[in-house]
Amino acid sequence: MNPKYIRLILILAMLGLSIFLIFDNPIFKESLLYVIGWMSILWILSLMLKDSSIIDIFWGFSFVLMSAFYFRESGNYESLDYIFLFMCIFWGSRLTFYLGIRNIGKPEDFRYQQFRKEGGTNYWWISFFRVFLLQGILVWILSSIFFIAYESSGESLEWTHMLGIAVWCIGVFFETVGDAQLKKFKSNPANKGKILNTGLWGLTRHPNYFGDAMVWWGLYIFGFAMSHSIIFIAMPMLMTFLLRRVSGVAMLENTLKKTKPDFEQYCKETPAFFPFIGKK
Repeated sequence: MNPKYIRLILILAMLGLSIFLIFDNPIFKESLLYVIGWMSILWILSLMLKDSSIIDIFWGFSFVLMSAFYFRESGNYESLDYIFLFMCIFWGSRLTFYLGIRNIGKPEDFRYQQFRKEGGTNYWWISFFRVFLLQGILVWILSSIFFIAYESSGESLEWTHMLGIAVWCIGVFFETVGDAQLKKFKSNPANKGKILNTGLWGLTRHPNYFGDAMVWWGLYIFGFAMSHSIIFIAMPMLMTFLLRRVSGVAMLENTLKKTKPDFEQYCKETPAFFPFIGKK
């Protein structure tokens, strides 16, 4: 069996066990309704705007809302809870603000345009299930690490918390600086059709996706320091898998190979995901 499928099976198995362990908690059940309500609002807004890609803009903010929900429901309000809440708010808000500035006023993303063509006249209701509910369930599953962190919080800052903060900072740095470098590169008309291969983009072909994965590992490590729930490692594993093999690197590179003539050479010189590790 292909190793990537073995990894996916292991991730899904751990994911299923993780959900099973906390599914009986009424707060976790209530959070599902909370997510569905939020996604329903976004869906209605998308119908008004005729643009399903607004889900991408509000992806990060969805986790801000989930973190705030679990923070409020936990009722702990201790120092570590505030640190964790800040980490979630800063990351999610920055991502939403960046994508909002970049995408507002532009046509619907090509992926959703393709979904719209496939759905035809029924797309208005299909989009709720295919786009918003699907991603809402993913938000609900991934944010379970927020739930365990707030439910098992404490006041003593230990080295494991510091490790989680350090990994989170690396992730935020790669995301923020990578996005800024790409924006500056694209703002120069002379760079149209070219590949950015300097700065962080010379270390990895996708510093923003790598940074996003590190943010999730940082959040998990910080949450683990409070809860010691090793099984929830499935969440950052799943996010990393999605970024590398499904909706992130794999999908984008299929497009870049067709539109950027220098991309093949760039792939030979620069690692796909982890800086300095491998070439493809």
